[in-house]
Amino acid sequence: MTIAAEEEMPVVKRRSSLIRSPQFSSLVILMVLLAVFAIADANFLSPLNISNMMAFLPELGIIALGMTLLLTAGEFDLSVGAVFGLAPVVVMLLVQNGGFDIGIALLAGLLLCIAIGAVNGLIVTKIGISSFLVTLSMLLVVRGAALYITQGFPLKSWDQPGFFVTLLAGSFNIGTFRFYTSLWWFIGLSLLAIYVLHYAKLGNWISAIGSNRNAAVARGVPADAVKIWLFILTSVLAGLAGMISAFRISAASPVAGTGYELEVIAMVVVGGTALTGGRGTILGTIVGALMLRSIRNGIVLIGVPGLAYNIFVGVIILAMLILHALLQKNAARS
Repeated sequence: MTIAAEEEMPVVKRRSSLIRSPQFSSLVILMVLLAVFAIADANFLSPLNISNMMAFLPELGIIALGMTLLLTAGEFDLSVGAVFGLAPVVVMLLVQNGGFDIGIALLAGLLLCIAIGAVNGLIVTKIGISSFLVTLSMLLVVRGAALYITQGFPLKSWDQPGFFVTLLAGSFNIGTFRFYTSLWWFIGLSLLAIYVLHYAKLGNWISAIGSNRNAAVARGVPADAVKIWLFILTSVLAGLAGMISAFRISAASPVAGTGYELEVIAMVVVGGTALTGGRGTILGTIVGALMLRSIRNGIVLIGVPGLAYNIFVGVIILAMLILHALLQKNAARS
């Protein structure tokens, strides 16, 4: 075999591995969906429609980043949608009824999110109850708390110009496209998550815990501590996303985020992260978020009833799970 041929082999292997990867298949499906919607309705790729899609995408995407890391470690959090609704409600109540400064109220809201995540993590790791049961119970507690303290009524959010409004919900234009500062939050947090999961020692720990917790502990990985901090991170990101949303629409509703937990998990799984842990991809999560938001937007534009959205999402999730399973089996045989 010639030297040139030997040097070409790793390139061929890397290319073949990329093509078989879950995130690549998700990207291909995303491209197909975008093309179908663009052909079905010319307004799909219009600046106005893209701006509308990108206004909401970062908020769910931010939660999905935390969920990706948590799922990679073999756990998940069903309370993120409720935390998304509770955090801004608490912030606005502190400002409107308690007379707190908006900055202090935002800090208090984030501290509440830290407490919720810590309780989830401690119960899961120290008592040994399934994260499904723990976070499902927390979902009910948090949602009930949001409804109780507001008596079920939405609150008017902070709409006075200032540093925090600009930081969380400011807008800017790029040509004919209008975006919100939440996009920069999403991009920055995505880059940080990519570094953590794929280049830092913590990322190796997270993957090892999800693959085989006992083996990871035997090699000195602090599995319980890592999981607790991941629960805290996921809860904080959900609260941050809720605050961004409340500032953007100038309203804090106790029922905001209903159903987001399942949509976020769908984004993560569709992107190629294993639901059973051990394999995660931030790039795949970004693709999954784009895919589900494009579906929600596209089916409305082409005239499909919005209530049919769950049918489309369910079919696509099943198709992606089957495709990922086949790719994994093929890779194992290779």
